[in-house]
Amino acid sequence: MLIYSAIASLDGYIEDANGKFDWAAPDDEVHAFINELERPVGTYLYGRRMYETMVAWETIDSHPYAEIWRAADKIVYSRTLDSVPSKRTRIEREFDPEAVRRLKQEGEVSVGGPALAAEAIRAGLVDEYHLFLAPVLVGAGKRAFPDGLREELELLDERLFVSGVVYLRCRQR
Repeated sequence: MLIYSAIASLDGYIEDANGKFDWAAPDDEVHAFINELERPVGTYLYGRRMYETMVAWETIDSHPYAEIWRAADKIVYSRTLDSVPSKRTRIEREFDPEAVRRLKQEGEVSVGGPALAAEAIRAGLVDEYHLFLAPVLVGAGKRAFPDGLREELELLDERLFVSGVVYLRCRQR
């Protein structure tokens, strides 16, 4: 199964026009929930920018998510990186839908970052969407989903957190 997980504003952005996403930082309740969702993930697929954001978990010891992140394999899709500082990580130069299909047969896979997710969505690889909608409007920035995307989704689960964040778990109809 391939899951696209994203924290987004109500107007659909994962970062604002200045590249900031501090408004999306999950509180302890949301983070604990995310940890449970992420625990079964065997492989993370990242673009370079998302990997560079997430690699901090390689050296953080004081948070439960760090252990989850370090236990999983990571594939970074980049044409510019020569090496990566994290263990269990490899670089791929091109996104290969057939290789991802094979990975999905081995277990749960998560794709992070909207550009890479857009490639997976267009290739028909995403099985579920795990969306965390923050109660904020940012007006512009990097969108969680590619323009022109039209998919009808079925709501599988939902949850409202004290912070106002709403979790939606969906799949294609």
